[in-house]
Amino acid sequence: MRRVYLDHNATTPIHPEVGAAMQHYIQEVWGNPSSIHWAGRDARTGLEEARERVAALLNADPDEVIFTSSGTEADNLALKGVAYARRDRGDHIITTSVEHPAVIETGQALEKEGFRVTWLRVDRQGMVDLDDLRRAITPKTILISVMTANNETGVLFPIQEIGELARERGILFHTDAVQAVGKLLLDVKALPVDLLSLSAHKIYAPKGVGALYIRRGLKLRPLIHGGHQEKSRRAGTENMVGIVALGKAAELARQDLEGEAAHLEKLRDRLYEGIVKVIDGLHLNGHPEHRLPSTLNVSFEHVEGESLLLSLDLEGVAVSTGSACSAGTLEPSHVLVAMGLSPEIARGAIRFSLGKWNTAEDVDYVLDLLPSIVKRLRLLSPFYQPAPLPKA
Repeated sequence: MRRVYLDHNATTPIHPEVGAAMQHYIQEVWGNPSSIHWAGRDARTGLEEARERVAALLNADPDEVIFTSSGTEADNLALKGVAYARRDRGDHIITTSVEHPAVIETGQALEKEGFRVTWLRVDRQGMVDLDDLRRAITPKTILISVMTANNETGVLFPIQEIGELARERGILFHTDAVQAVGKLLLDVKALPVDLLSLSAHKIYAPKGVGALYIRRGLKLRPLIHGGHQEKSRRAGTENMVGIVALGKAAELARQDLEGEAAHLEKLRDRLYEGIVKVIDGLHLNGHPEHRLPSTLNVSFEHVEGESLLLSLDLEGVAVSTGSACSAGTLEPSHVLVAMGLSPEIARGAIRFSLGKWNTAEDVDYVLDLLPSIVKRLRLLSPFYQPAPLPKA
């Protein structure tokens, strides 16, 4: 059976060059980077080289990059670290209703500790209103956190404008860029961003490692206490194998960022245009222009997304009904509901997320499968009324 993987927003396969770098550090460079002997020095060299590579991808300075265990930990460190460090200045945080659970759950946890959080709404295309943001700011606002790209719809948020507004008001700005890093050019020297989260397993490196960009001079309280690793901001012996892998993946991502984005956008549009031609009752979820080149989220009327996912899986095609972090829940996507979709349309959503090794043949294989699968599933729905046959 042919296998087609279209769930890269959930995780990516490991690049062969990344795998080779990992193997070297598993077998040859196994020292503790905090040790001062030769084994430790060799590991420290690899650690700092990886830091330089991640920094280069963001156009940051190496000492502004802190390694974490994941994008989720990076988000937690950004929100809680700032909230705790700046509590004497204020207790108000602004974010959106469509953030990744790593930000939403952290915001809700902070609310239980007495912080106030404003959850900005989005429109039908998943975009925030900058006027809503302006109105939400108070003298007690200490942090704004808005994702660069939505993990479910691919919608790109106006982080340049949001960051400029935050800077004008003396408010720190964090962006969860987990889905955008490696797909878009992100220059933290040009962007008014104070903190930025990223994750290795979204850019062809392994799970279990991430990073947080922290603009030089910014103070935040650490979440994990122990040794003095990562400038005393994240205690614990570093995951050298994962960090080296992230560094290599960052280096590879820089090499052809624009070319890969063009490749993904071409495949995404081929898929969407092909679906539109053969299937009616289709809804594009998200902004038609301001979205990631790799992501297509669509809803099929009178079809359960879970049933469509399983039917495609039986044919060797891997897709998602939303965020991988929400798998197992029967509730419709909080992102799509926040955009104003009805529960029925939200439950009919499928996310196709493409990657560097996908081909036009992969897309055409999916397009060959979809019409018959959708037709079969619709005939099982009591609400579906097929079009009448033309009279002879």
